[in-house]
Amino acid sequence: MQKLFREIGFACLLLVLALLLVFSLFWALSIGTVKLPVREIYETVLAQFTSGEPITAPGQGPVHDIVWLLRLPRLILASLVGCGLAVCGVIMQAIVKNPLADPYILGISSGASLGATSAILLGIGVSLGPNFVGIAAFIGAFAISLAVLFISNLGGRSNSMKLLLAGMALSAVCGAFSSFIVYFANNKEGMQTIAYWMMGSLAGAKWGELAIIAPIIMASVIFFWTQSRVLNLMLLGDESAITMGTDLHAYRQWYLLISSLIVGFAVYAAGMIGFVGLIIPHVIRMFTGPDHKRLIPVSALTGAIFLVICDGLCRIIIPHTELPIGILISMIGAPSFIYLMIKKTYGFGGND
Repeated sequence: MQKLFREIGFACLLLVLALLLVFSLFWALSIGTVKLPVREIYETVLAQFTSGEPITAPGQGPVHDIVWLLRLPRLILASLVGCGLAVCGVIMQAIVKNPLADPYILGISSGASLGATSAILLGIGVSLGPNFVGIAAFIGAFAISLAVLFISNLGGRSNSMKLLLAGMALSAVCGAFSSFIVYFANNKEGMQTIAYWMMGSLAGAKWGELAIIAPIIMASVIFFWTQSRVLNLMLLGDESAITMGTDLHAYRQWYLLISSLIVGFAVYAAGMIGFVGLIIPHVIRMFTGPDHKRLIPVSALTGAIFLVICDGLCRIIIPHTELPIGILISMIGAPSFIYLMIKKTYGFGGND
């Protein structure tokens, strides 16, 4: 009976978070340079679903264009990126058995930065289209993930320590190459573009890209949710898992690749957005405990809500100017991270 009550309580929590996500989306749609009443937004959304017209069809009015072409795509992207990064944070912390890990810990951010720097300053990948910087960053992030896996498996099977060391080494190499390119390119405008990209932005969201990114991120999150038992075993260590009949080596490789895919698409669409995958899992773990069956869905919804609210705040903090979302999240995330360290609430549960 007690287990039934816990399951009902957990289902109610997910429902509340889902409703909170919907409310935060309507709130973020209503604010900005042009303020829109929530009722008018609701009518516009409903009219689009019932009209059967394409979203980009002309002559549907300024409110329709603001909601469907400007604000809603970026807010859906914000929810997807927040959801994906939060879940990747949970997975990375389980893979390396380090509660201070985040999605970028294995050098993925450095690989993305090298890809973006090469694209902006050297023009590599210009033929890939208007978003060639994001594509180059995605390729860089995924290539580094593959390299980390390859190096960590040299000289024997990989483990969490070898993954961390390989990530640190490749991160330093990518940072050195990025600095080398910046130094010799001597391009001030390109350096400003790199700095802006590193701050993160959701302004370039388009429905065509969302149609590709959304299924990949949602399918990956659902997949990880089904892997809760294996992720729980990772916290116990390889020896304990083997005694229970599960070899974690192959699981660790696949989880890292899928996480890198999510992070790569997030970097491709929104640039570098830090702290989401570090802070959200910590906060949620304090309430749900270390069980990944509860931790993953709650972290996914909370990450989505957090990034949607942050995107809304970025558009109103400075009048008529949009603050890069990475700056706001760092201003929130860094003090929160310090607080967690001081309080020593950064373990996997218990007194660790």
